[in-house]
Amino acid sequence: MNNLKIVTLCVTVLFFSCQNKAKNAENVKNEATEMEENQWLDMSPLTSLSGWHIYQNESGQKTGWTVTDGVFTYDSEKAEGDGNKSLISDEKFTNFEIKFDWKLSPNSNSGFMWGVNESTDYDAPYVTGPEIQIIDADIYADDKKNQIHTAGALYDMIAPDHVMAKPAGEWNSYHITINYEENKGTVVHNGMEINRFPLYGEKWDAMVAKSKFKEMSGFGKFKEGHLCLQDHPGVISYRNIKVRKL
Repeated sequence: MNNLKIVTLCVTVLFFSCQNKAKNAENVKNEATEMEENQWLDMSPLTSLSGWHIYQNESGQKTGWTVTDGVFTYDSEKAEGDGNKSLISDEKFTNFEIKFDWKLSPNSNSGFMWGVNESTDYDAPYVTGPEIQIIDADIYADDKKNQIHTAGALYDMIAPDHVMAKPAGEWNSYHITINYEENKGTVVHNGMEINRFPLYGEKWDAMVAKSKFKEMSGFGKFKEGHLCLQDHPGVISYRNIKVRKL
């Protein structure tokens, strides 16, 4: 075998070896992506509210929510029917993390809740479900007394470390973790962790005792419960809603 043939053979072997390594690397990457996608449940269908329903709406009389290209929007001026019109997950969750984007009109607000009980013993989700506040942060701005009511707060209980909210009309992101095994909840707002809190115990009880929820016997009592996107005056939109059970 002459030198030219030897060189050609070596180049060919090297080429196919590199090609196989690239394919293997791509396969590993695809498998990792598939595993991640399988762990996270997409809860914002493109054209329907599948997986969700309006709170205590057995008669189907309540309205207000629409879906366009995977964006859930509540418009209080278009809502009809009596009673609370918050959007509730069909499924119940205990330990989980949730990611979603939210955007609202000026001077409006909403909230994300967990541990919501839909029994007719309770007339609204906030009677049982703790809330991470979603609001036009300009409403409270630098008002120090009301930071427990601003964006990223555990509503009426713990203020965020920082207010990371973008102006009304712009998209924000939340990444919220609720873990009863570790007795810890956290809120990441637009990429920064801005709040953390216990979920039960003496510290939790002390926070509740100082809040508007102190007389609500069911508040924060249900570790397993529905997730909730709150109705409120104004226009609020949600998209890219993904949940992962822990």
